[in-house]
Amino acid sequence: MEVYRTPDHAFDDVPEFPWEPSYAEVTDPDGGTLRMAYVDAGPADGPVALLLHGEPSWSFLYRHVIEALVDRGIRCVVPDMIGFGRSDKPVETGDYSFARLVEWTRELAFDHLDLRDVTLVGQDWGGLVGLRLVAEHHDRFSRVVAANTGLPTGDFDMPEIWWQFRRAVESAPTLDVGRLVAAGCARPMGDDVRAAYDAPFPEERAKAGVRALPTLVPTRPDDPAAEANRAAWEVLSRSEVPFLVAFGDSDPITGAMAPILRKLIPGTRGLDHPTIRGAGHFLQEDAGAELGQVVADFVLGSHQGR
Repeated sequence: MEVYRTPDHAFDDVPEFPWEPSYAEVTDPDGGTLRMAYVDAGPADGPVALLLHGEPSWSFLYRHVIEALVDRGIRCVVPDMIGFGRSDKPVETGDYSFARLVEWTRELAFDHLDLRDVTLVGQDWGGLVGLRLVAEHHDRFSRVVAANTGLPTGDFDMPEIWWQFRRAVESAPTLDVGRLVAAGCARPMGDDVRAAYDAPFPEERAKAGVRALPTLVPTRPDDPAAEANRAAWEVLSRSEVPFLVAFGDSDPITGAMAPILRKLIPGTRGLDHPTIRGAGHFLQEDAGAELGQVVADFVLGSHQGR
């Protein structure tokens, strides 16, 4: 497997992100290893929040959420998915699969860090991966926050705006990652922030993961990931783990998933599910401090009541 590793100096001008990365080795399906980056911030003995980003962002997306959680005594573990951020980037789109994304994150969270009593915060692909982990390792999780995400099985079509995004990513000769993130926000983005989303990808060959992930979302019932996602839904539809649905009010991509999650997952019952105002698909970028307070209230309220 040919791998691109973004040089450290590419991140020299990233603003508002003071945390040094940590690294773990996860399994390369060809028998080697890949280096997976993550931020581990906050008190080591605090309740743990696992913050999972999506396409095409990286842990930088969570910077304001991290600040809010750490200020309230919560430990934040924030990986960069393989193919993104400071993590290694296989350069062939065929090197990526839904199952591999789940397994790489599982290896980091459970084999390397041995996280327990975890609160998942998942947005976009962070929810697709994270909800699989919750279903398949139910004993590791004590709470879930689903933020602009879902878990497609291919039994229902994706919205047209998502198909437009997929076609654009597949066909563009050059991908402007910063522009893709900015287009998914409801609030203006500064040039320095936009450059921070471009930073992991100094070369076009580093963007194979960005190109691959939209093609890995199940869009038909016989998709390679469909059966495993249906199995996950079977677990989630019986789960009493507290499950908070915290969506932005301006996300045309996943907005329709919020009522479905609230209806189908028992752990959502009896909770006050917030709608975060002025927040698009990347609600962490638009309203990270607000989302952070929502998560902190949820974690500390249920943690103290345990």
